[in-house]
Amino acid sequence: MQDCVIIGGGPAGLTAAIYLARFHFKITVIDAGRSRALWIPTTHNHAGFPDGISGAELLQRMREQAITYGTKIVQGRVGGITQNEASFTLEYGHGDVAAATVILATGVVNRRPAMPEELHARALAEGRIRYCPVCDGYEVTDKNVAVIGTGRRGVTEAAFLRGFTQRVTLIAPDGAHDLDAAARAKAEQHGIVCLDGPATVAEIEGNKIFVTIATEKHAFDSIYPALGSDVNNLLAQMAGVECNDGGCVVVDSHQRTSVEGIYAAGDVVLGLDQISHAMGEGGVTAVTIRNDLAEKRPILR
Repeated sequence: MQDCVIIGGGPAGLTAAIYLARFHFKITVIDAGRSRALWIPTTHNHAGFPDGISGAELLQRMREQAITYGTKIVQGRVGGITQNEASFTLEYGHGDVAAATVILATGVVNRRPAMPEELHARALAEGRIRYCPVCDGYEVTDKNVAVIGTGRRGVTEAAFLRGFTQRVTLIAPDGAHDLDAAARAKAEQHGIVCLDGPATVAEIEGNKIFVTIATEKHAFDSIYPALGSDVNNLLAQMAGVECNDGGCVVVDSHQRTSVEGIYAAGDVVLGLDQISHAMGEGGVTAVTIRNDLAEKRPILR
């Protein structure tokens, strides 16, 4: 019997694991290895790393820290959560594991623009595709940038990027732009060029990435997809956990879900899509679990 099983080995899940392991709890992290942090070639927003750090290296350091204090980390996908009288049983590729509590740190998945998988991987590594203007808008200062998207989401992201560069183009992914009067006015106010699609990310040549619109290629320094994301909430729904209209897991101010004993942290909960924010939620979740378990039984060394 584990004190807690954490589903997801991203910044939120691993932070919770470090805290809980240092409370001398028995912890298992089940990680599918799909954290969005792995996409980050270098982050300069994360405090304490003035020269930047890759998402992969940051997660590796966090895994090593969690293991140092006794956390068990296994690779796999959880197929189901069964609630028992006073615990949970989680089914995954290597069998079942029982736990007094569960943390859902399953994150979200960004929707990608139309392009080959190999090109997407290369573009991410070279900073030609970027998914977070909050994280790395600074890196495109005074560059020629495209946002692939439309509607208010697309205009909002393009307008945000205008704080870093004068050259921002908003490209509709599938056809004509779907912009209401307010969105068009905002685009015009910010000097955003709007081009109708359909658009395909075609290739990288030198330090440019090319988008094909109809038969014409347009060159940019970086592209930001603004196509939304999908919340990894299937396990939450299977466990009867309440989700909001956007699919995010609903939690209270201490990261408790609607099901007693199940908690959630990170991007699966409506948040900032920021590493530091996910880590903060992971820490809050761990302390809440420690205190909730202490209400049920003495925690003694």
